Amino acid sequence: MNAAQRTEFFARLHAANPAPTTELEYGSPFQLLIAVILSAQATDVSVNKATKQLFADAPTPAAMAALGEERLADYIKTIGLYRTKAKNVVATCRILVANHGGEVPATREALEALPGVGRKTANVVLNTAFGEPTIAVDTHIFRVANRTGLAPGRTPLAVEQKLLKAVPAPYRRDAHHWLILHGRYICTARRPHCERCPLVDLCEYKGKALA
Repeated sequence: MNAAQRTEFFARLHAANPAPTTELEYGSPFQLLIAVILSAQATDVSVNKATKQLFADAPTPAAMAALGEERLADYIKTIGLYRTKAKNVVATCRILVANHGGEVPATREALEALPGVGRKTANVVLNTAFGEPTIAVDTHIFRVANRTGLAPGRTPLAVEQKLLKAVPAPYRRDAHHWLILHGRYICTARRPHCERCPLVDLCEYKGKALA
């Protein structure tokens, strides 16, 4: 895919959805951080169901830390790996209170120092909460980047680095959300819905199913 095709690729995604955002529900950068931590190996739908009451009862780092691991686990027990996540979330909340005045830090280094926060989670928070042009490569973005020929790579980090170079600057801030949504609803894992894909003529996938 050449530069002109990549520009057209994102121009079409922008035309279809001018203001994309995460499907996780949150009311503050802190709540977004917790939702993203909980979303590892879980669907956004399942996370939203669990956090609705959690965020109502414990909307701040101090309040959530005060719950403790066992009480927090009760809120999120419908989510996979909930005990490990409860441990990480409580530890993260305590660090936010002790070291960051109860606020979510806006740097990658500080975010990745929090328990349960890796590069992907940090990228989501930096992009969605703070507007930075980062791209968090999850399974959807990894698949779309490789399948379409947009930014092929063998690892999530390789794909991320290629995307940061390949995505035209005007579209870089929203590229993360466009690609996730495209992978979630159009370019799905088992069978991509090529027959209703707005990018089908730009895509380099050899197994296109147009019937």
